[in-house]
Amino acid sequence: MGPVDPQDPDRRQRMVSTAGEALAAAQAGDDGAAISLLTTFVDTSPAGDVDGKELVLMLFRECSEMVAALGSGGATPVKMQVYDADGQEVSIDDADPPVRTAVRTLLAEVHGDQDAAREQIDIALSTAAPSEVAAVVMQALRWTIRLATECTNRDLPVAGWIAEALEVEEPDSD
Repeated sequence: MGPVDPQDPDRRQRMVSTAGEALAAAQAGDDGAAISLLTTFVDTSPAGDVDGKELVLMLFRECSEMVAALGSGGATPVKMQVYDADGQEVSIDDADPPVRTAVRTLLAEVHGDQDAAREQIDIALSTAAPSEVAAVVMQALRWTIRLATECTNRDLPVAGWIAEALEVEEPDSD
């Protein structure tokens, strides 16, 4: 049996389903379960079926779509802010490495540079400690939750699978 086609709808559905469960766990405040769902999914997928990079990039792509919707359809522009452990705003260069990776990945996606986004995730997954990788994944999950909530509040589109996972109402498509 050859490698699985990355466009395979069954594979995509498994990724979406697992990411949705992880979003629901993160929204409920169970970060451990959210990370466990994603890592278990990656570890138990058939060889070549999925890797963590694709799952994380899917979350960042969805965040990028919502940032774009908020930027063009929102009353106020989207502003990226990074905070340290004490809650003080810091520049991206002074943020913890996982946060820097997450911000750079999202900014690359927002600017349509999927190669740069992939490179950021490649670096994180190949060089970071497991706790740092988990921090990047949690950042993607938290941003997805916050952005989906803000898009919903502004009657802007949210991917159906995210709205379902977070139990938010999708805006009318009149």
